[in-house]
Amino acid sequence: MSDRLRSTASLAILLAFLLATLTGCSMIRLGYSQADTIAAWKADEYFDFDSRQKDEFFSRFERLYDWHRYEQLPEYAAFIGAVKTRLHSGLRREDVLWFLEGLKTRYRLIASRGANDAAEILATLTPAQLDALQRQWVKVNRKFIREYKLEDTPREQQRAQAKRMLSRIEDWTGSLSHEQEQKITALCDKLPLTDHLRHEDRLRRQREFLRLLELRGNPGEFTPRLRHWLLNWEEGRAPEYERLYAPWLEQRVQFMVDVYSLLTPTQRAHVQHRLQNYIEDFKKLSEHGERTAAR
Repeated sequence: MSDRLRSTASLAILLAFLLATLTGCSMIRLGYSQADTIAAWKADEYFDFDSRQKDEFFSRFERLYDWHRYEQLPEYAAFIGAVKTRLHSGLRREDVLWFLEGLKTRYRLIASRGANDAAEILATLTPAQLDALQRQWVKVNRKFIREYKLEDTPREQQRAQAKRMLSRIEDWTGSLSHEQEQKITALCDKLPLTDHLRHEDRLRRQREFLRLLELRGNPGEFTPRLRHWLLNWEEGRAPEYERLYAPWLEQRVQFMVDVYSLLTPTQRAHVQHRLQNYIEDFKKLSEHGERTAAR
């Protein structure tokens, strides 16, 4: 889920950086405390805002930010606490599915909260700014192709996939032994290569977004359709992707369960410690006055 939240350019408006920070930043308190500045920079990177649009973005983002920080982060702390509790008895398939559904629910809550503000800002985009958006998409799409080696052989894609997986796992567990790396790599090699389908789905979402923007002069139609599009990202997938998604997800879930079973008590403790750090950060960030102090 965390990849989808990072990949959709439209969520640069009000949504994307916030979620990317929560799911991927190793310095979460620092990053979150600067979220308005970095979100504005990311939005401007995609849309090349003028000064009036930048001011409007800051104003609207501040409202979303304050709501999220003081109302949602305490709930996130409780959610991660529940994750810790579940992991005490190991990791089961139903635990992974519960966690993924929890991420989806929290994403939809933010998207629903920010959709109206996003629509009003997007309604001000000029044709030149749509051109800037498409040029930025070209850059990020090329980066995706390079990172996931979509123009290379399947074997090279597998090696790149295993390397990414090992890096992400070690970020949570600490160093892996050579034997663990070999076993995890073998598990990775059994996963289907679906990144080309993910790339095609990214392109689909970009095309859909451009078609939506053609309606931006009609708020009565544009706003509800944008909200629906943000909340229902799975609609409109290609038949092949739709057919493969369920078994792909099941294999990824089992992969996570299998990897966790390979971890030593020390590595599992490392995971617990990392989760506790998130809990403490969420609680601290939700305290009034913390943001000013961080700056």
